[in-house]
Amino acid sequence: MKHIFQQGIDAKAPVLLLLHGTGGTEQDLLPLAGIISPQSSVLSLRGSVLENGMPRFFRRLAEGVFDEEDLVLRTEEMHSFLGEAADNYGFDRSNIVAIGYSNGANIAGSLLFHYSAALCGAILHHPMVPRRGIELPKMNGLPVFIGAGTNDPLCSPQETEELERLLAGAGANVTVQWQSSGHQLTKGEIDAASAWYQHHF
Repeated sequence: MKHIFQQGIDAKAPVLLLLHGTGGTEQDLLPLAGIISPQSSVLSLRGSVLENGMPRFFRRLAEGVFDEEDLVLRTEEMHSFLGEAADNYGFDRSNIVAIGYSNGANIAGSLLFHYSAALCGAILHHPMVPRRGIELPKMNGLPVFIGAGTNDPLCSPQETEELERLLAGAGANVTVQWQSSGHQLTKGEIDAASAWYQHHF
């Protein structure tokens, strides 16, 4: 997968896995890593699926309608890639916190939905429920931050609440931060994610 790896100054700090939104690149969320955990190593990926020339992490059939078969395949690919990257760059595979926005948050959520211990934490900005009707792995207190907008046209409050219920039902320790905004990533939401991270890690 096309990616950037930046070595951090604290080998014990979680590696930040950065996952952009539709049409983004592996450069997009680098400033967030600097705010949330400047001492961490960073692994930032570019989605390998193109939709009208815009990178994404998996295909969709329509806005808000995921191609589940492709989602499962791309999630498996990412899970394997994280193991390879840990070997190549010499970091602890069990010490990865994902930071994802929109489509990137959805693939991060899918990692949690499909693989036990894929991540040791996740910051999900404006995620949707990746899949329904599957049994989730046990998450045993795994810390998850969800940033949501009360006026988000792509991700309704009901969607956010359903995702919170599903993750909490699997044992995750979920914090939802609401902003009176739409689908964009606001400074208030980033500040809240940073404060949450400092508390948990």
